[in-house]
Amino acid sequence: MKLVHGKVVERFQKLMYPGRRIDAFIESYTGITNKMLKSAPPCTEVMAEFADFVRGFNLVAHNASFDARFLEAEFERIQRHADGLFACSMLAARRIYPEAPNHKLGTLVSYKDLPNDGTFHRALADAEMTAHLWLSMLLEIQSNHPFEAVPFCVMQKLSRTSKAKVSSFLAHEAVKLSSNE
Repeated sequence: MKLVHGKVVERFQKLMYPGRRIDAFIESYTGITNKMLKSAPPCTEVMAEFADFVRGFNLVAHNASFDARFLEAEFERIQRHADGLFACSMLAARRIYPEAPNHKLGTLVSYKDLPNDGTFHRALADAEMTAHLWLSMLLEIQSNHPFEAVPFCVMQKLSRTSKAKVSSFLAHEAVKLSSNE
């Protein structure tokens, strides 16, 4: 999904044939079957389309360290790269919602009563839930700190900020941004 100014402007979803059968665990975990993948285009083709889709955009993922490594490896295979930055909604949620029962995507979606269709572990459904969570966190920050808009770089830094320093970090960043305008 592409978000521009808090609105979904485009979605990308395609199955891809990995060149081999997937095991029963993956089938049960994702609901994607070998039959569904049999007629899907090869990974190289889909990943090239995805590289075009994300060109010029920053990326957000829940547990981004896993997704970033996977994406970098797949892009390397097709001699492409992502030119945007990565941010982790899970790490940011640990700072914004420290009182949540845990910081799994499904738990946070329930905890914040965010929209979802009950589908999990499918790329588009997880991307939509991650986008709703990301927007929820941005609104939470804006409701507690004087940001007109929360820059992506602030969210990246927030993820690396100790929990004890979150409020002072956000206050400092908001003042810094307002003095630069």
